[in-house]
Amino acid sequence: MNFSEYRSMDGIALSDELSKRELPPRDAMRIAQNAAEVVDGVCNAITYRRYTAAMDDAENCIPKGGRFDGVPFLLKDSGLASTDLPSSTGSRLLDNTSFARDATLAGRFRDAGFINFARTAVPEFCMAPTTEALRNGGPTRNPFDLTRSSGGSSGGAAVAVAAGVVPIAHGSDGGGSIRVPAASCGIFGLKPSRGLVPMGPFRGEGWGGLACDGVLSRSVRDTARVLDLVGGMEPGAPYASPSFSRSFEDAVRAGSVPPLRIGLWTDPWGLDVDSPCLAAAEATAEACRSLGHLVVPLQPPVFDYPSFIAAIITIMSVNIAASVDKKLAGSGRRPTADDLEPAILDGYRLGVSTSGESYVQAINFLHATGRMMTEMMAECDILISPTLTSLPVKLGTISTEVPKFEEFRETAGKLTAFLAVINASGQPAASLPMWRHEGLPVGVQLIGHFGRDDIVLALSGQLEKSRLWMEAAQFPLLAELERIGMGA
Repeated sequence: MNFSEYRSMDGIALSDELSKRELPPRDAMRIAQNAAEVVDGVCNAITYRRYTAAMDDAENCIPKGGRFDGVPFLLKDSGLASTDLPSSTGSRLLDNTSFARDATLAGRFRDAGFINFARTAVPEFCMAPTTEALRNGGPTRNPFDLTRSSGGSSGGAAVAVAAGVVPIAHGSDGGGSIRVPAASCGIFGLKPSRGLVPMGPFRGEGWGGLACDGVLSRSVRDTARVLDLVGGMEPGAPYASPSFSRSFEDAVRAGSVPPLRIGLWTDPWGLDVDSPCLAAAEATAEACRSLGHLVVPLQPPVFDYPSFIAAIITIMSVNIAASVDKKLAGSGRRPTADDLEPAILDGYRLGVSTSGESYVQAINFLHATGRMMTEMMAECDILISPTLTSLPVKLGTISTEVPKFEEFRETAGKLTAFLAVINASGQPAASLPMWRHEGLPVGVQLIGHFGRDDIVLALSGQLEKSRLWMEAAQFPLLAELERIGMGA
């Protein structure tokens, strides 16, 4: 099998080839590792590697079918604990952090049959909707346009999936960090309902409940099967998403969705939205109408978005302080510019000076945001919105090189106005590749009610068969990868 054949398959198709013994796992792993090196050389997407150990895992793998046995996989460099690979969370201060025990999710990925062989690049502390960490030696570039960002914080993962290194990669989302890079790189990315994917055993929540883990993929059915395999309540967890009686993969495979009432949301409380992003949402709404769904314009409730961003700044800065102080405990020193990028260092200073009262007020604002979103969706089954307010941004547009954390996060909040509120509410939301503008991907977001990931996935599966998706889902770098002759 050559690279072109390998990258034409999604994860389920690849696992079928492996289980039928049509493709030895070691050959799939060799292609993935070769592709990773080429893509990393162009886009700077890969951090830690375990190539030899992963090849040994592939040699010993006996695929059984129904899972992802032998499918090459990448973990995000987000600090998800894995005994296989260290992590930096994109920070020089945390470089080469090792783990004595797997996180629950890392173990579930392994039990699902995935063979992880590297980690993917993130911004420092996963705090940006771009991926430009100093620790990584430069920005992670968008394979559609190397002058633009791949998105963040799962930027390296999105590049790897879009370019064909792997069909599925781990991601996480605390303010859009799966959906931003999915939109920027023209792939599918679902932020699951809070509590569906485990976060233990080392923590119960991330960023006051904003953050969750998931995957990025090129097909809807891949994400659905992953959720079937790794999702489900973790004993002792503080959150649990409602259980789904059928499998998510079955919900996608069925191919039919009862007529839905869909709200079209295009005004994020007065912030500017680029015309290609609006056009993509409008076209997707029309595609839903053609499928028999009712689409109605939606005006959001009155909401103090600047105060929402201020609450996120408080929560993120306190989390920076907690992570840094844990790392430096016993050292007798505070972080310096040699440890942290300018905006993150300022975020640390802000975090250590934040009062407990301010933090509680910020958490309460998140909870109020969840209630606002419930009100907003009261008459709808699903919302459609642009994923981003602009096209994939130029490198350096949202940078931790600015000296003030508030300025950095306020700029990020303008790009992610349709996204972070969904982290606050805990709802499922997916970015779909539904549009192109001058060769650049444009994502469209579907937002579901809490615990109704099945409806988001099922409608995504319907739209995956549409002309819009098929025309938009054309992936980059293929010619460059084929040119070096990647046979198995």
